[in-house]
Amino acid sequence: MKRINMAVLAGDGVGPEVMRQTLRVLTTVAPDVTHESGLIGGAAWAEHNDHFPKATRELIDRSDAVLFGSVGGPVDQSHLPQWHGCEVNSILALRQYLNLSVNHRPARIFPALRNLSPLKNTRLEGCDEVLILRELSGDIYFGEKRTFESDAGLIAEDVATYTTNQIRHLAHEAFRTAAQRKAQLVSVDKANVLETSRLWRQIFTQVASQYPSVELTHMLVDNCAMQLIINPAQFDVIATGNLFGDILSDAASALPGSLGMMPSASFNADGFGLYEPSGGSAPQLQGKDVANPMAQLLSLALLLRHSLQRNEAASAIEHAIEQTLDAGIRTADICLTGEQAIGTRAFTDEVIARLSPS
Repeated sequence: MKRINMAVLAGDGVGPEVMRQTLRVLTTVAPDVTHESGLIGGAAWAEHNDHFPKATRELIDRSDAVLFGSVGGPVDQSHLPQWHGCEVNSILALRQYLNLSVNHRPARIFPALRNLSPLKNTRLEGCDEVLILRELSGDIYFGEKRTFESDAGLIAEDVATYTTNQIRHLAHEAFRTAAQRKAQLVSVDKANVLETSRLWRQIFTQVASQYPSVELTHMLVDNCAMQLIINPAQFDVIATGNLFGDILSDAASALPGSLGMMPSASFNADGFGLYEPSGGSAPQLQGKDVANPMAQLLSLALLLRHSLQRNEAASAIEHAIEQTLDAGIRTADICLTGEQAIGTRAFTDEVIARLSPS
């Protein structure tokens, strides 16, 4: 079967409508990039009785990258077969299928939206972007899990496990990334309590000797959460484990003011990439043309840059989005008091108007 550049998995909720607009941008800026759509999540269950069907796996196998939307249904329907275990059986299964090990999630502060941040502008001074690198293959998410009876009642256990190789792989990626930016890296752990964190800190310290140009700082996760709020400008690249990375990256989304502007990219050891917005499927917004497409558009830009080496096209998308914001154009989630919100399609129209083919 013919190989394609992108497997497009729009998923559920607002995923399909936001993805449609994203593909319009792709056609404008890089019309020669090939793509094919597949089903995942609740949409796949409706057709295949499977959240991650064989047809979708085969599509991924002949692609160079995956552009993902979002999965999941209404909370009050989570007991139904279509939605029960949907996220675990689709996006987590997809990450495992691809052996993804490192997630990049940038929290970019757009100058036009600085007043949108819940932080005072004085706290944002000198902060343009914080990049969080999260290890994806280990930690408490993939360790042994069990619930059992005891004399004290039910006991639930989730075991956090890390290997030297898992930590070392993330460390090298973090140091290489930091070296290409401001040569500053903060490694986040809980080494005062957790055995996995003590190993984490040991490995990062060892790997640091191979990157003398990068300044390494160790920070406990609770302190890091506080520092992200009181002094975000001190951070450029943060590297941390699966659980801490999940929490800190969502906390960092407060810096730009909305999770709807947060893209992400996940890679395996071979460099294969999965690109997705950091927000959820927002089924309550489905079909209303109000979802912010920025995170999906910026995820496309990351895909073009990292998986297809189309840096010019990626930069064009990012620049067009920034120009659109500078013009005062907003979706509802990023509107300031007195500003008029426009819909998903209309916002994309404005971005396309500021694009030129690469």
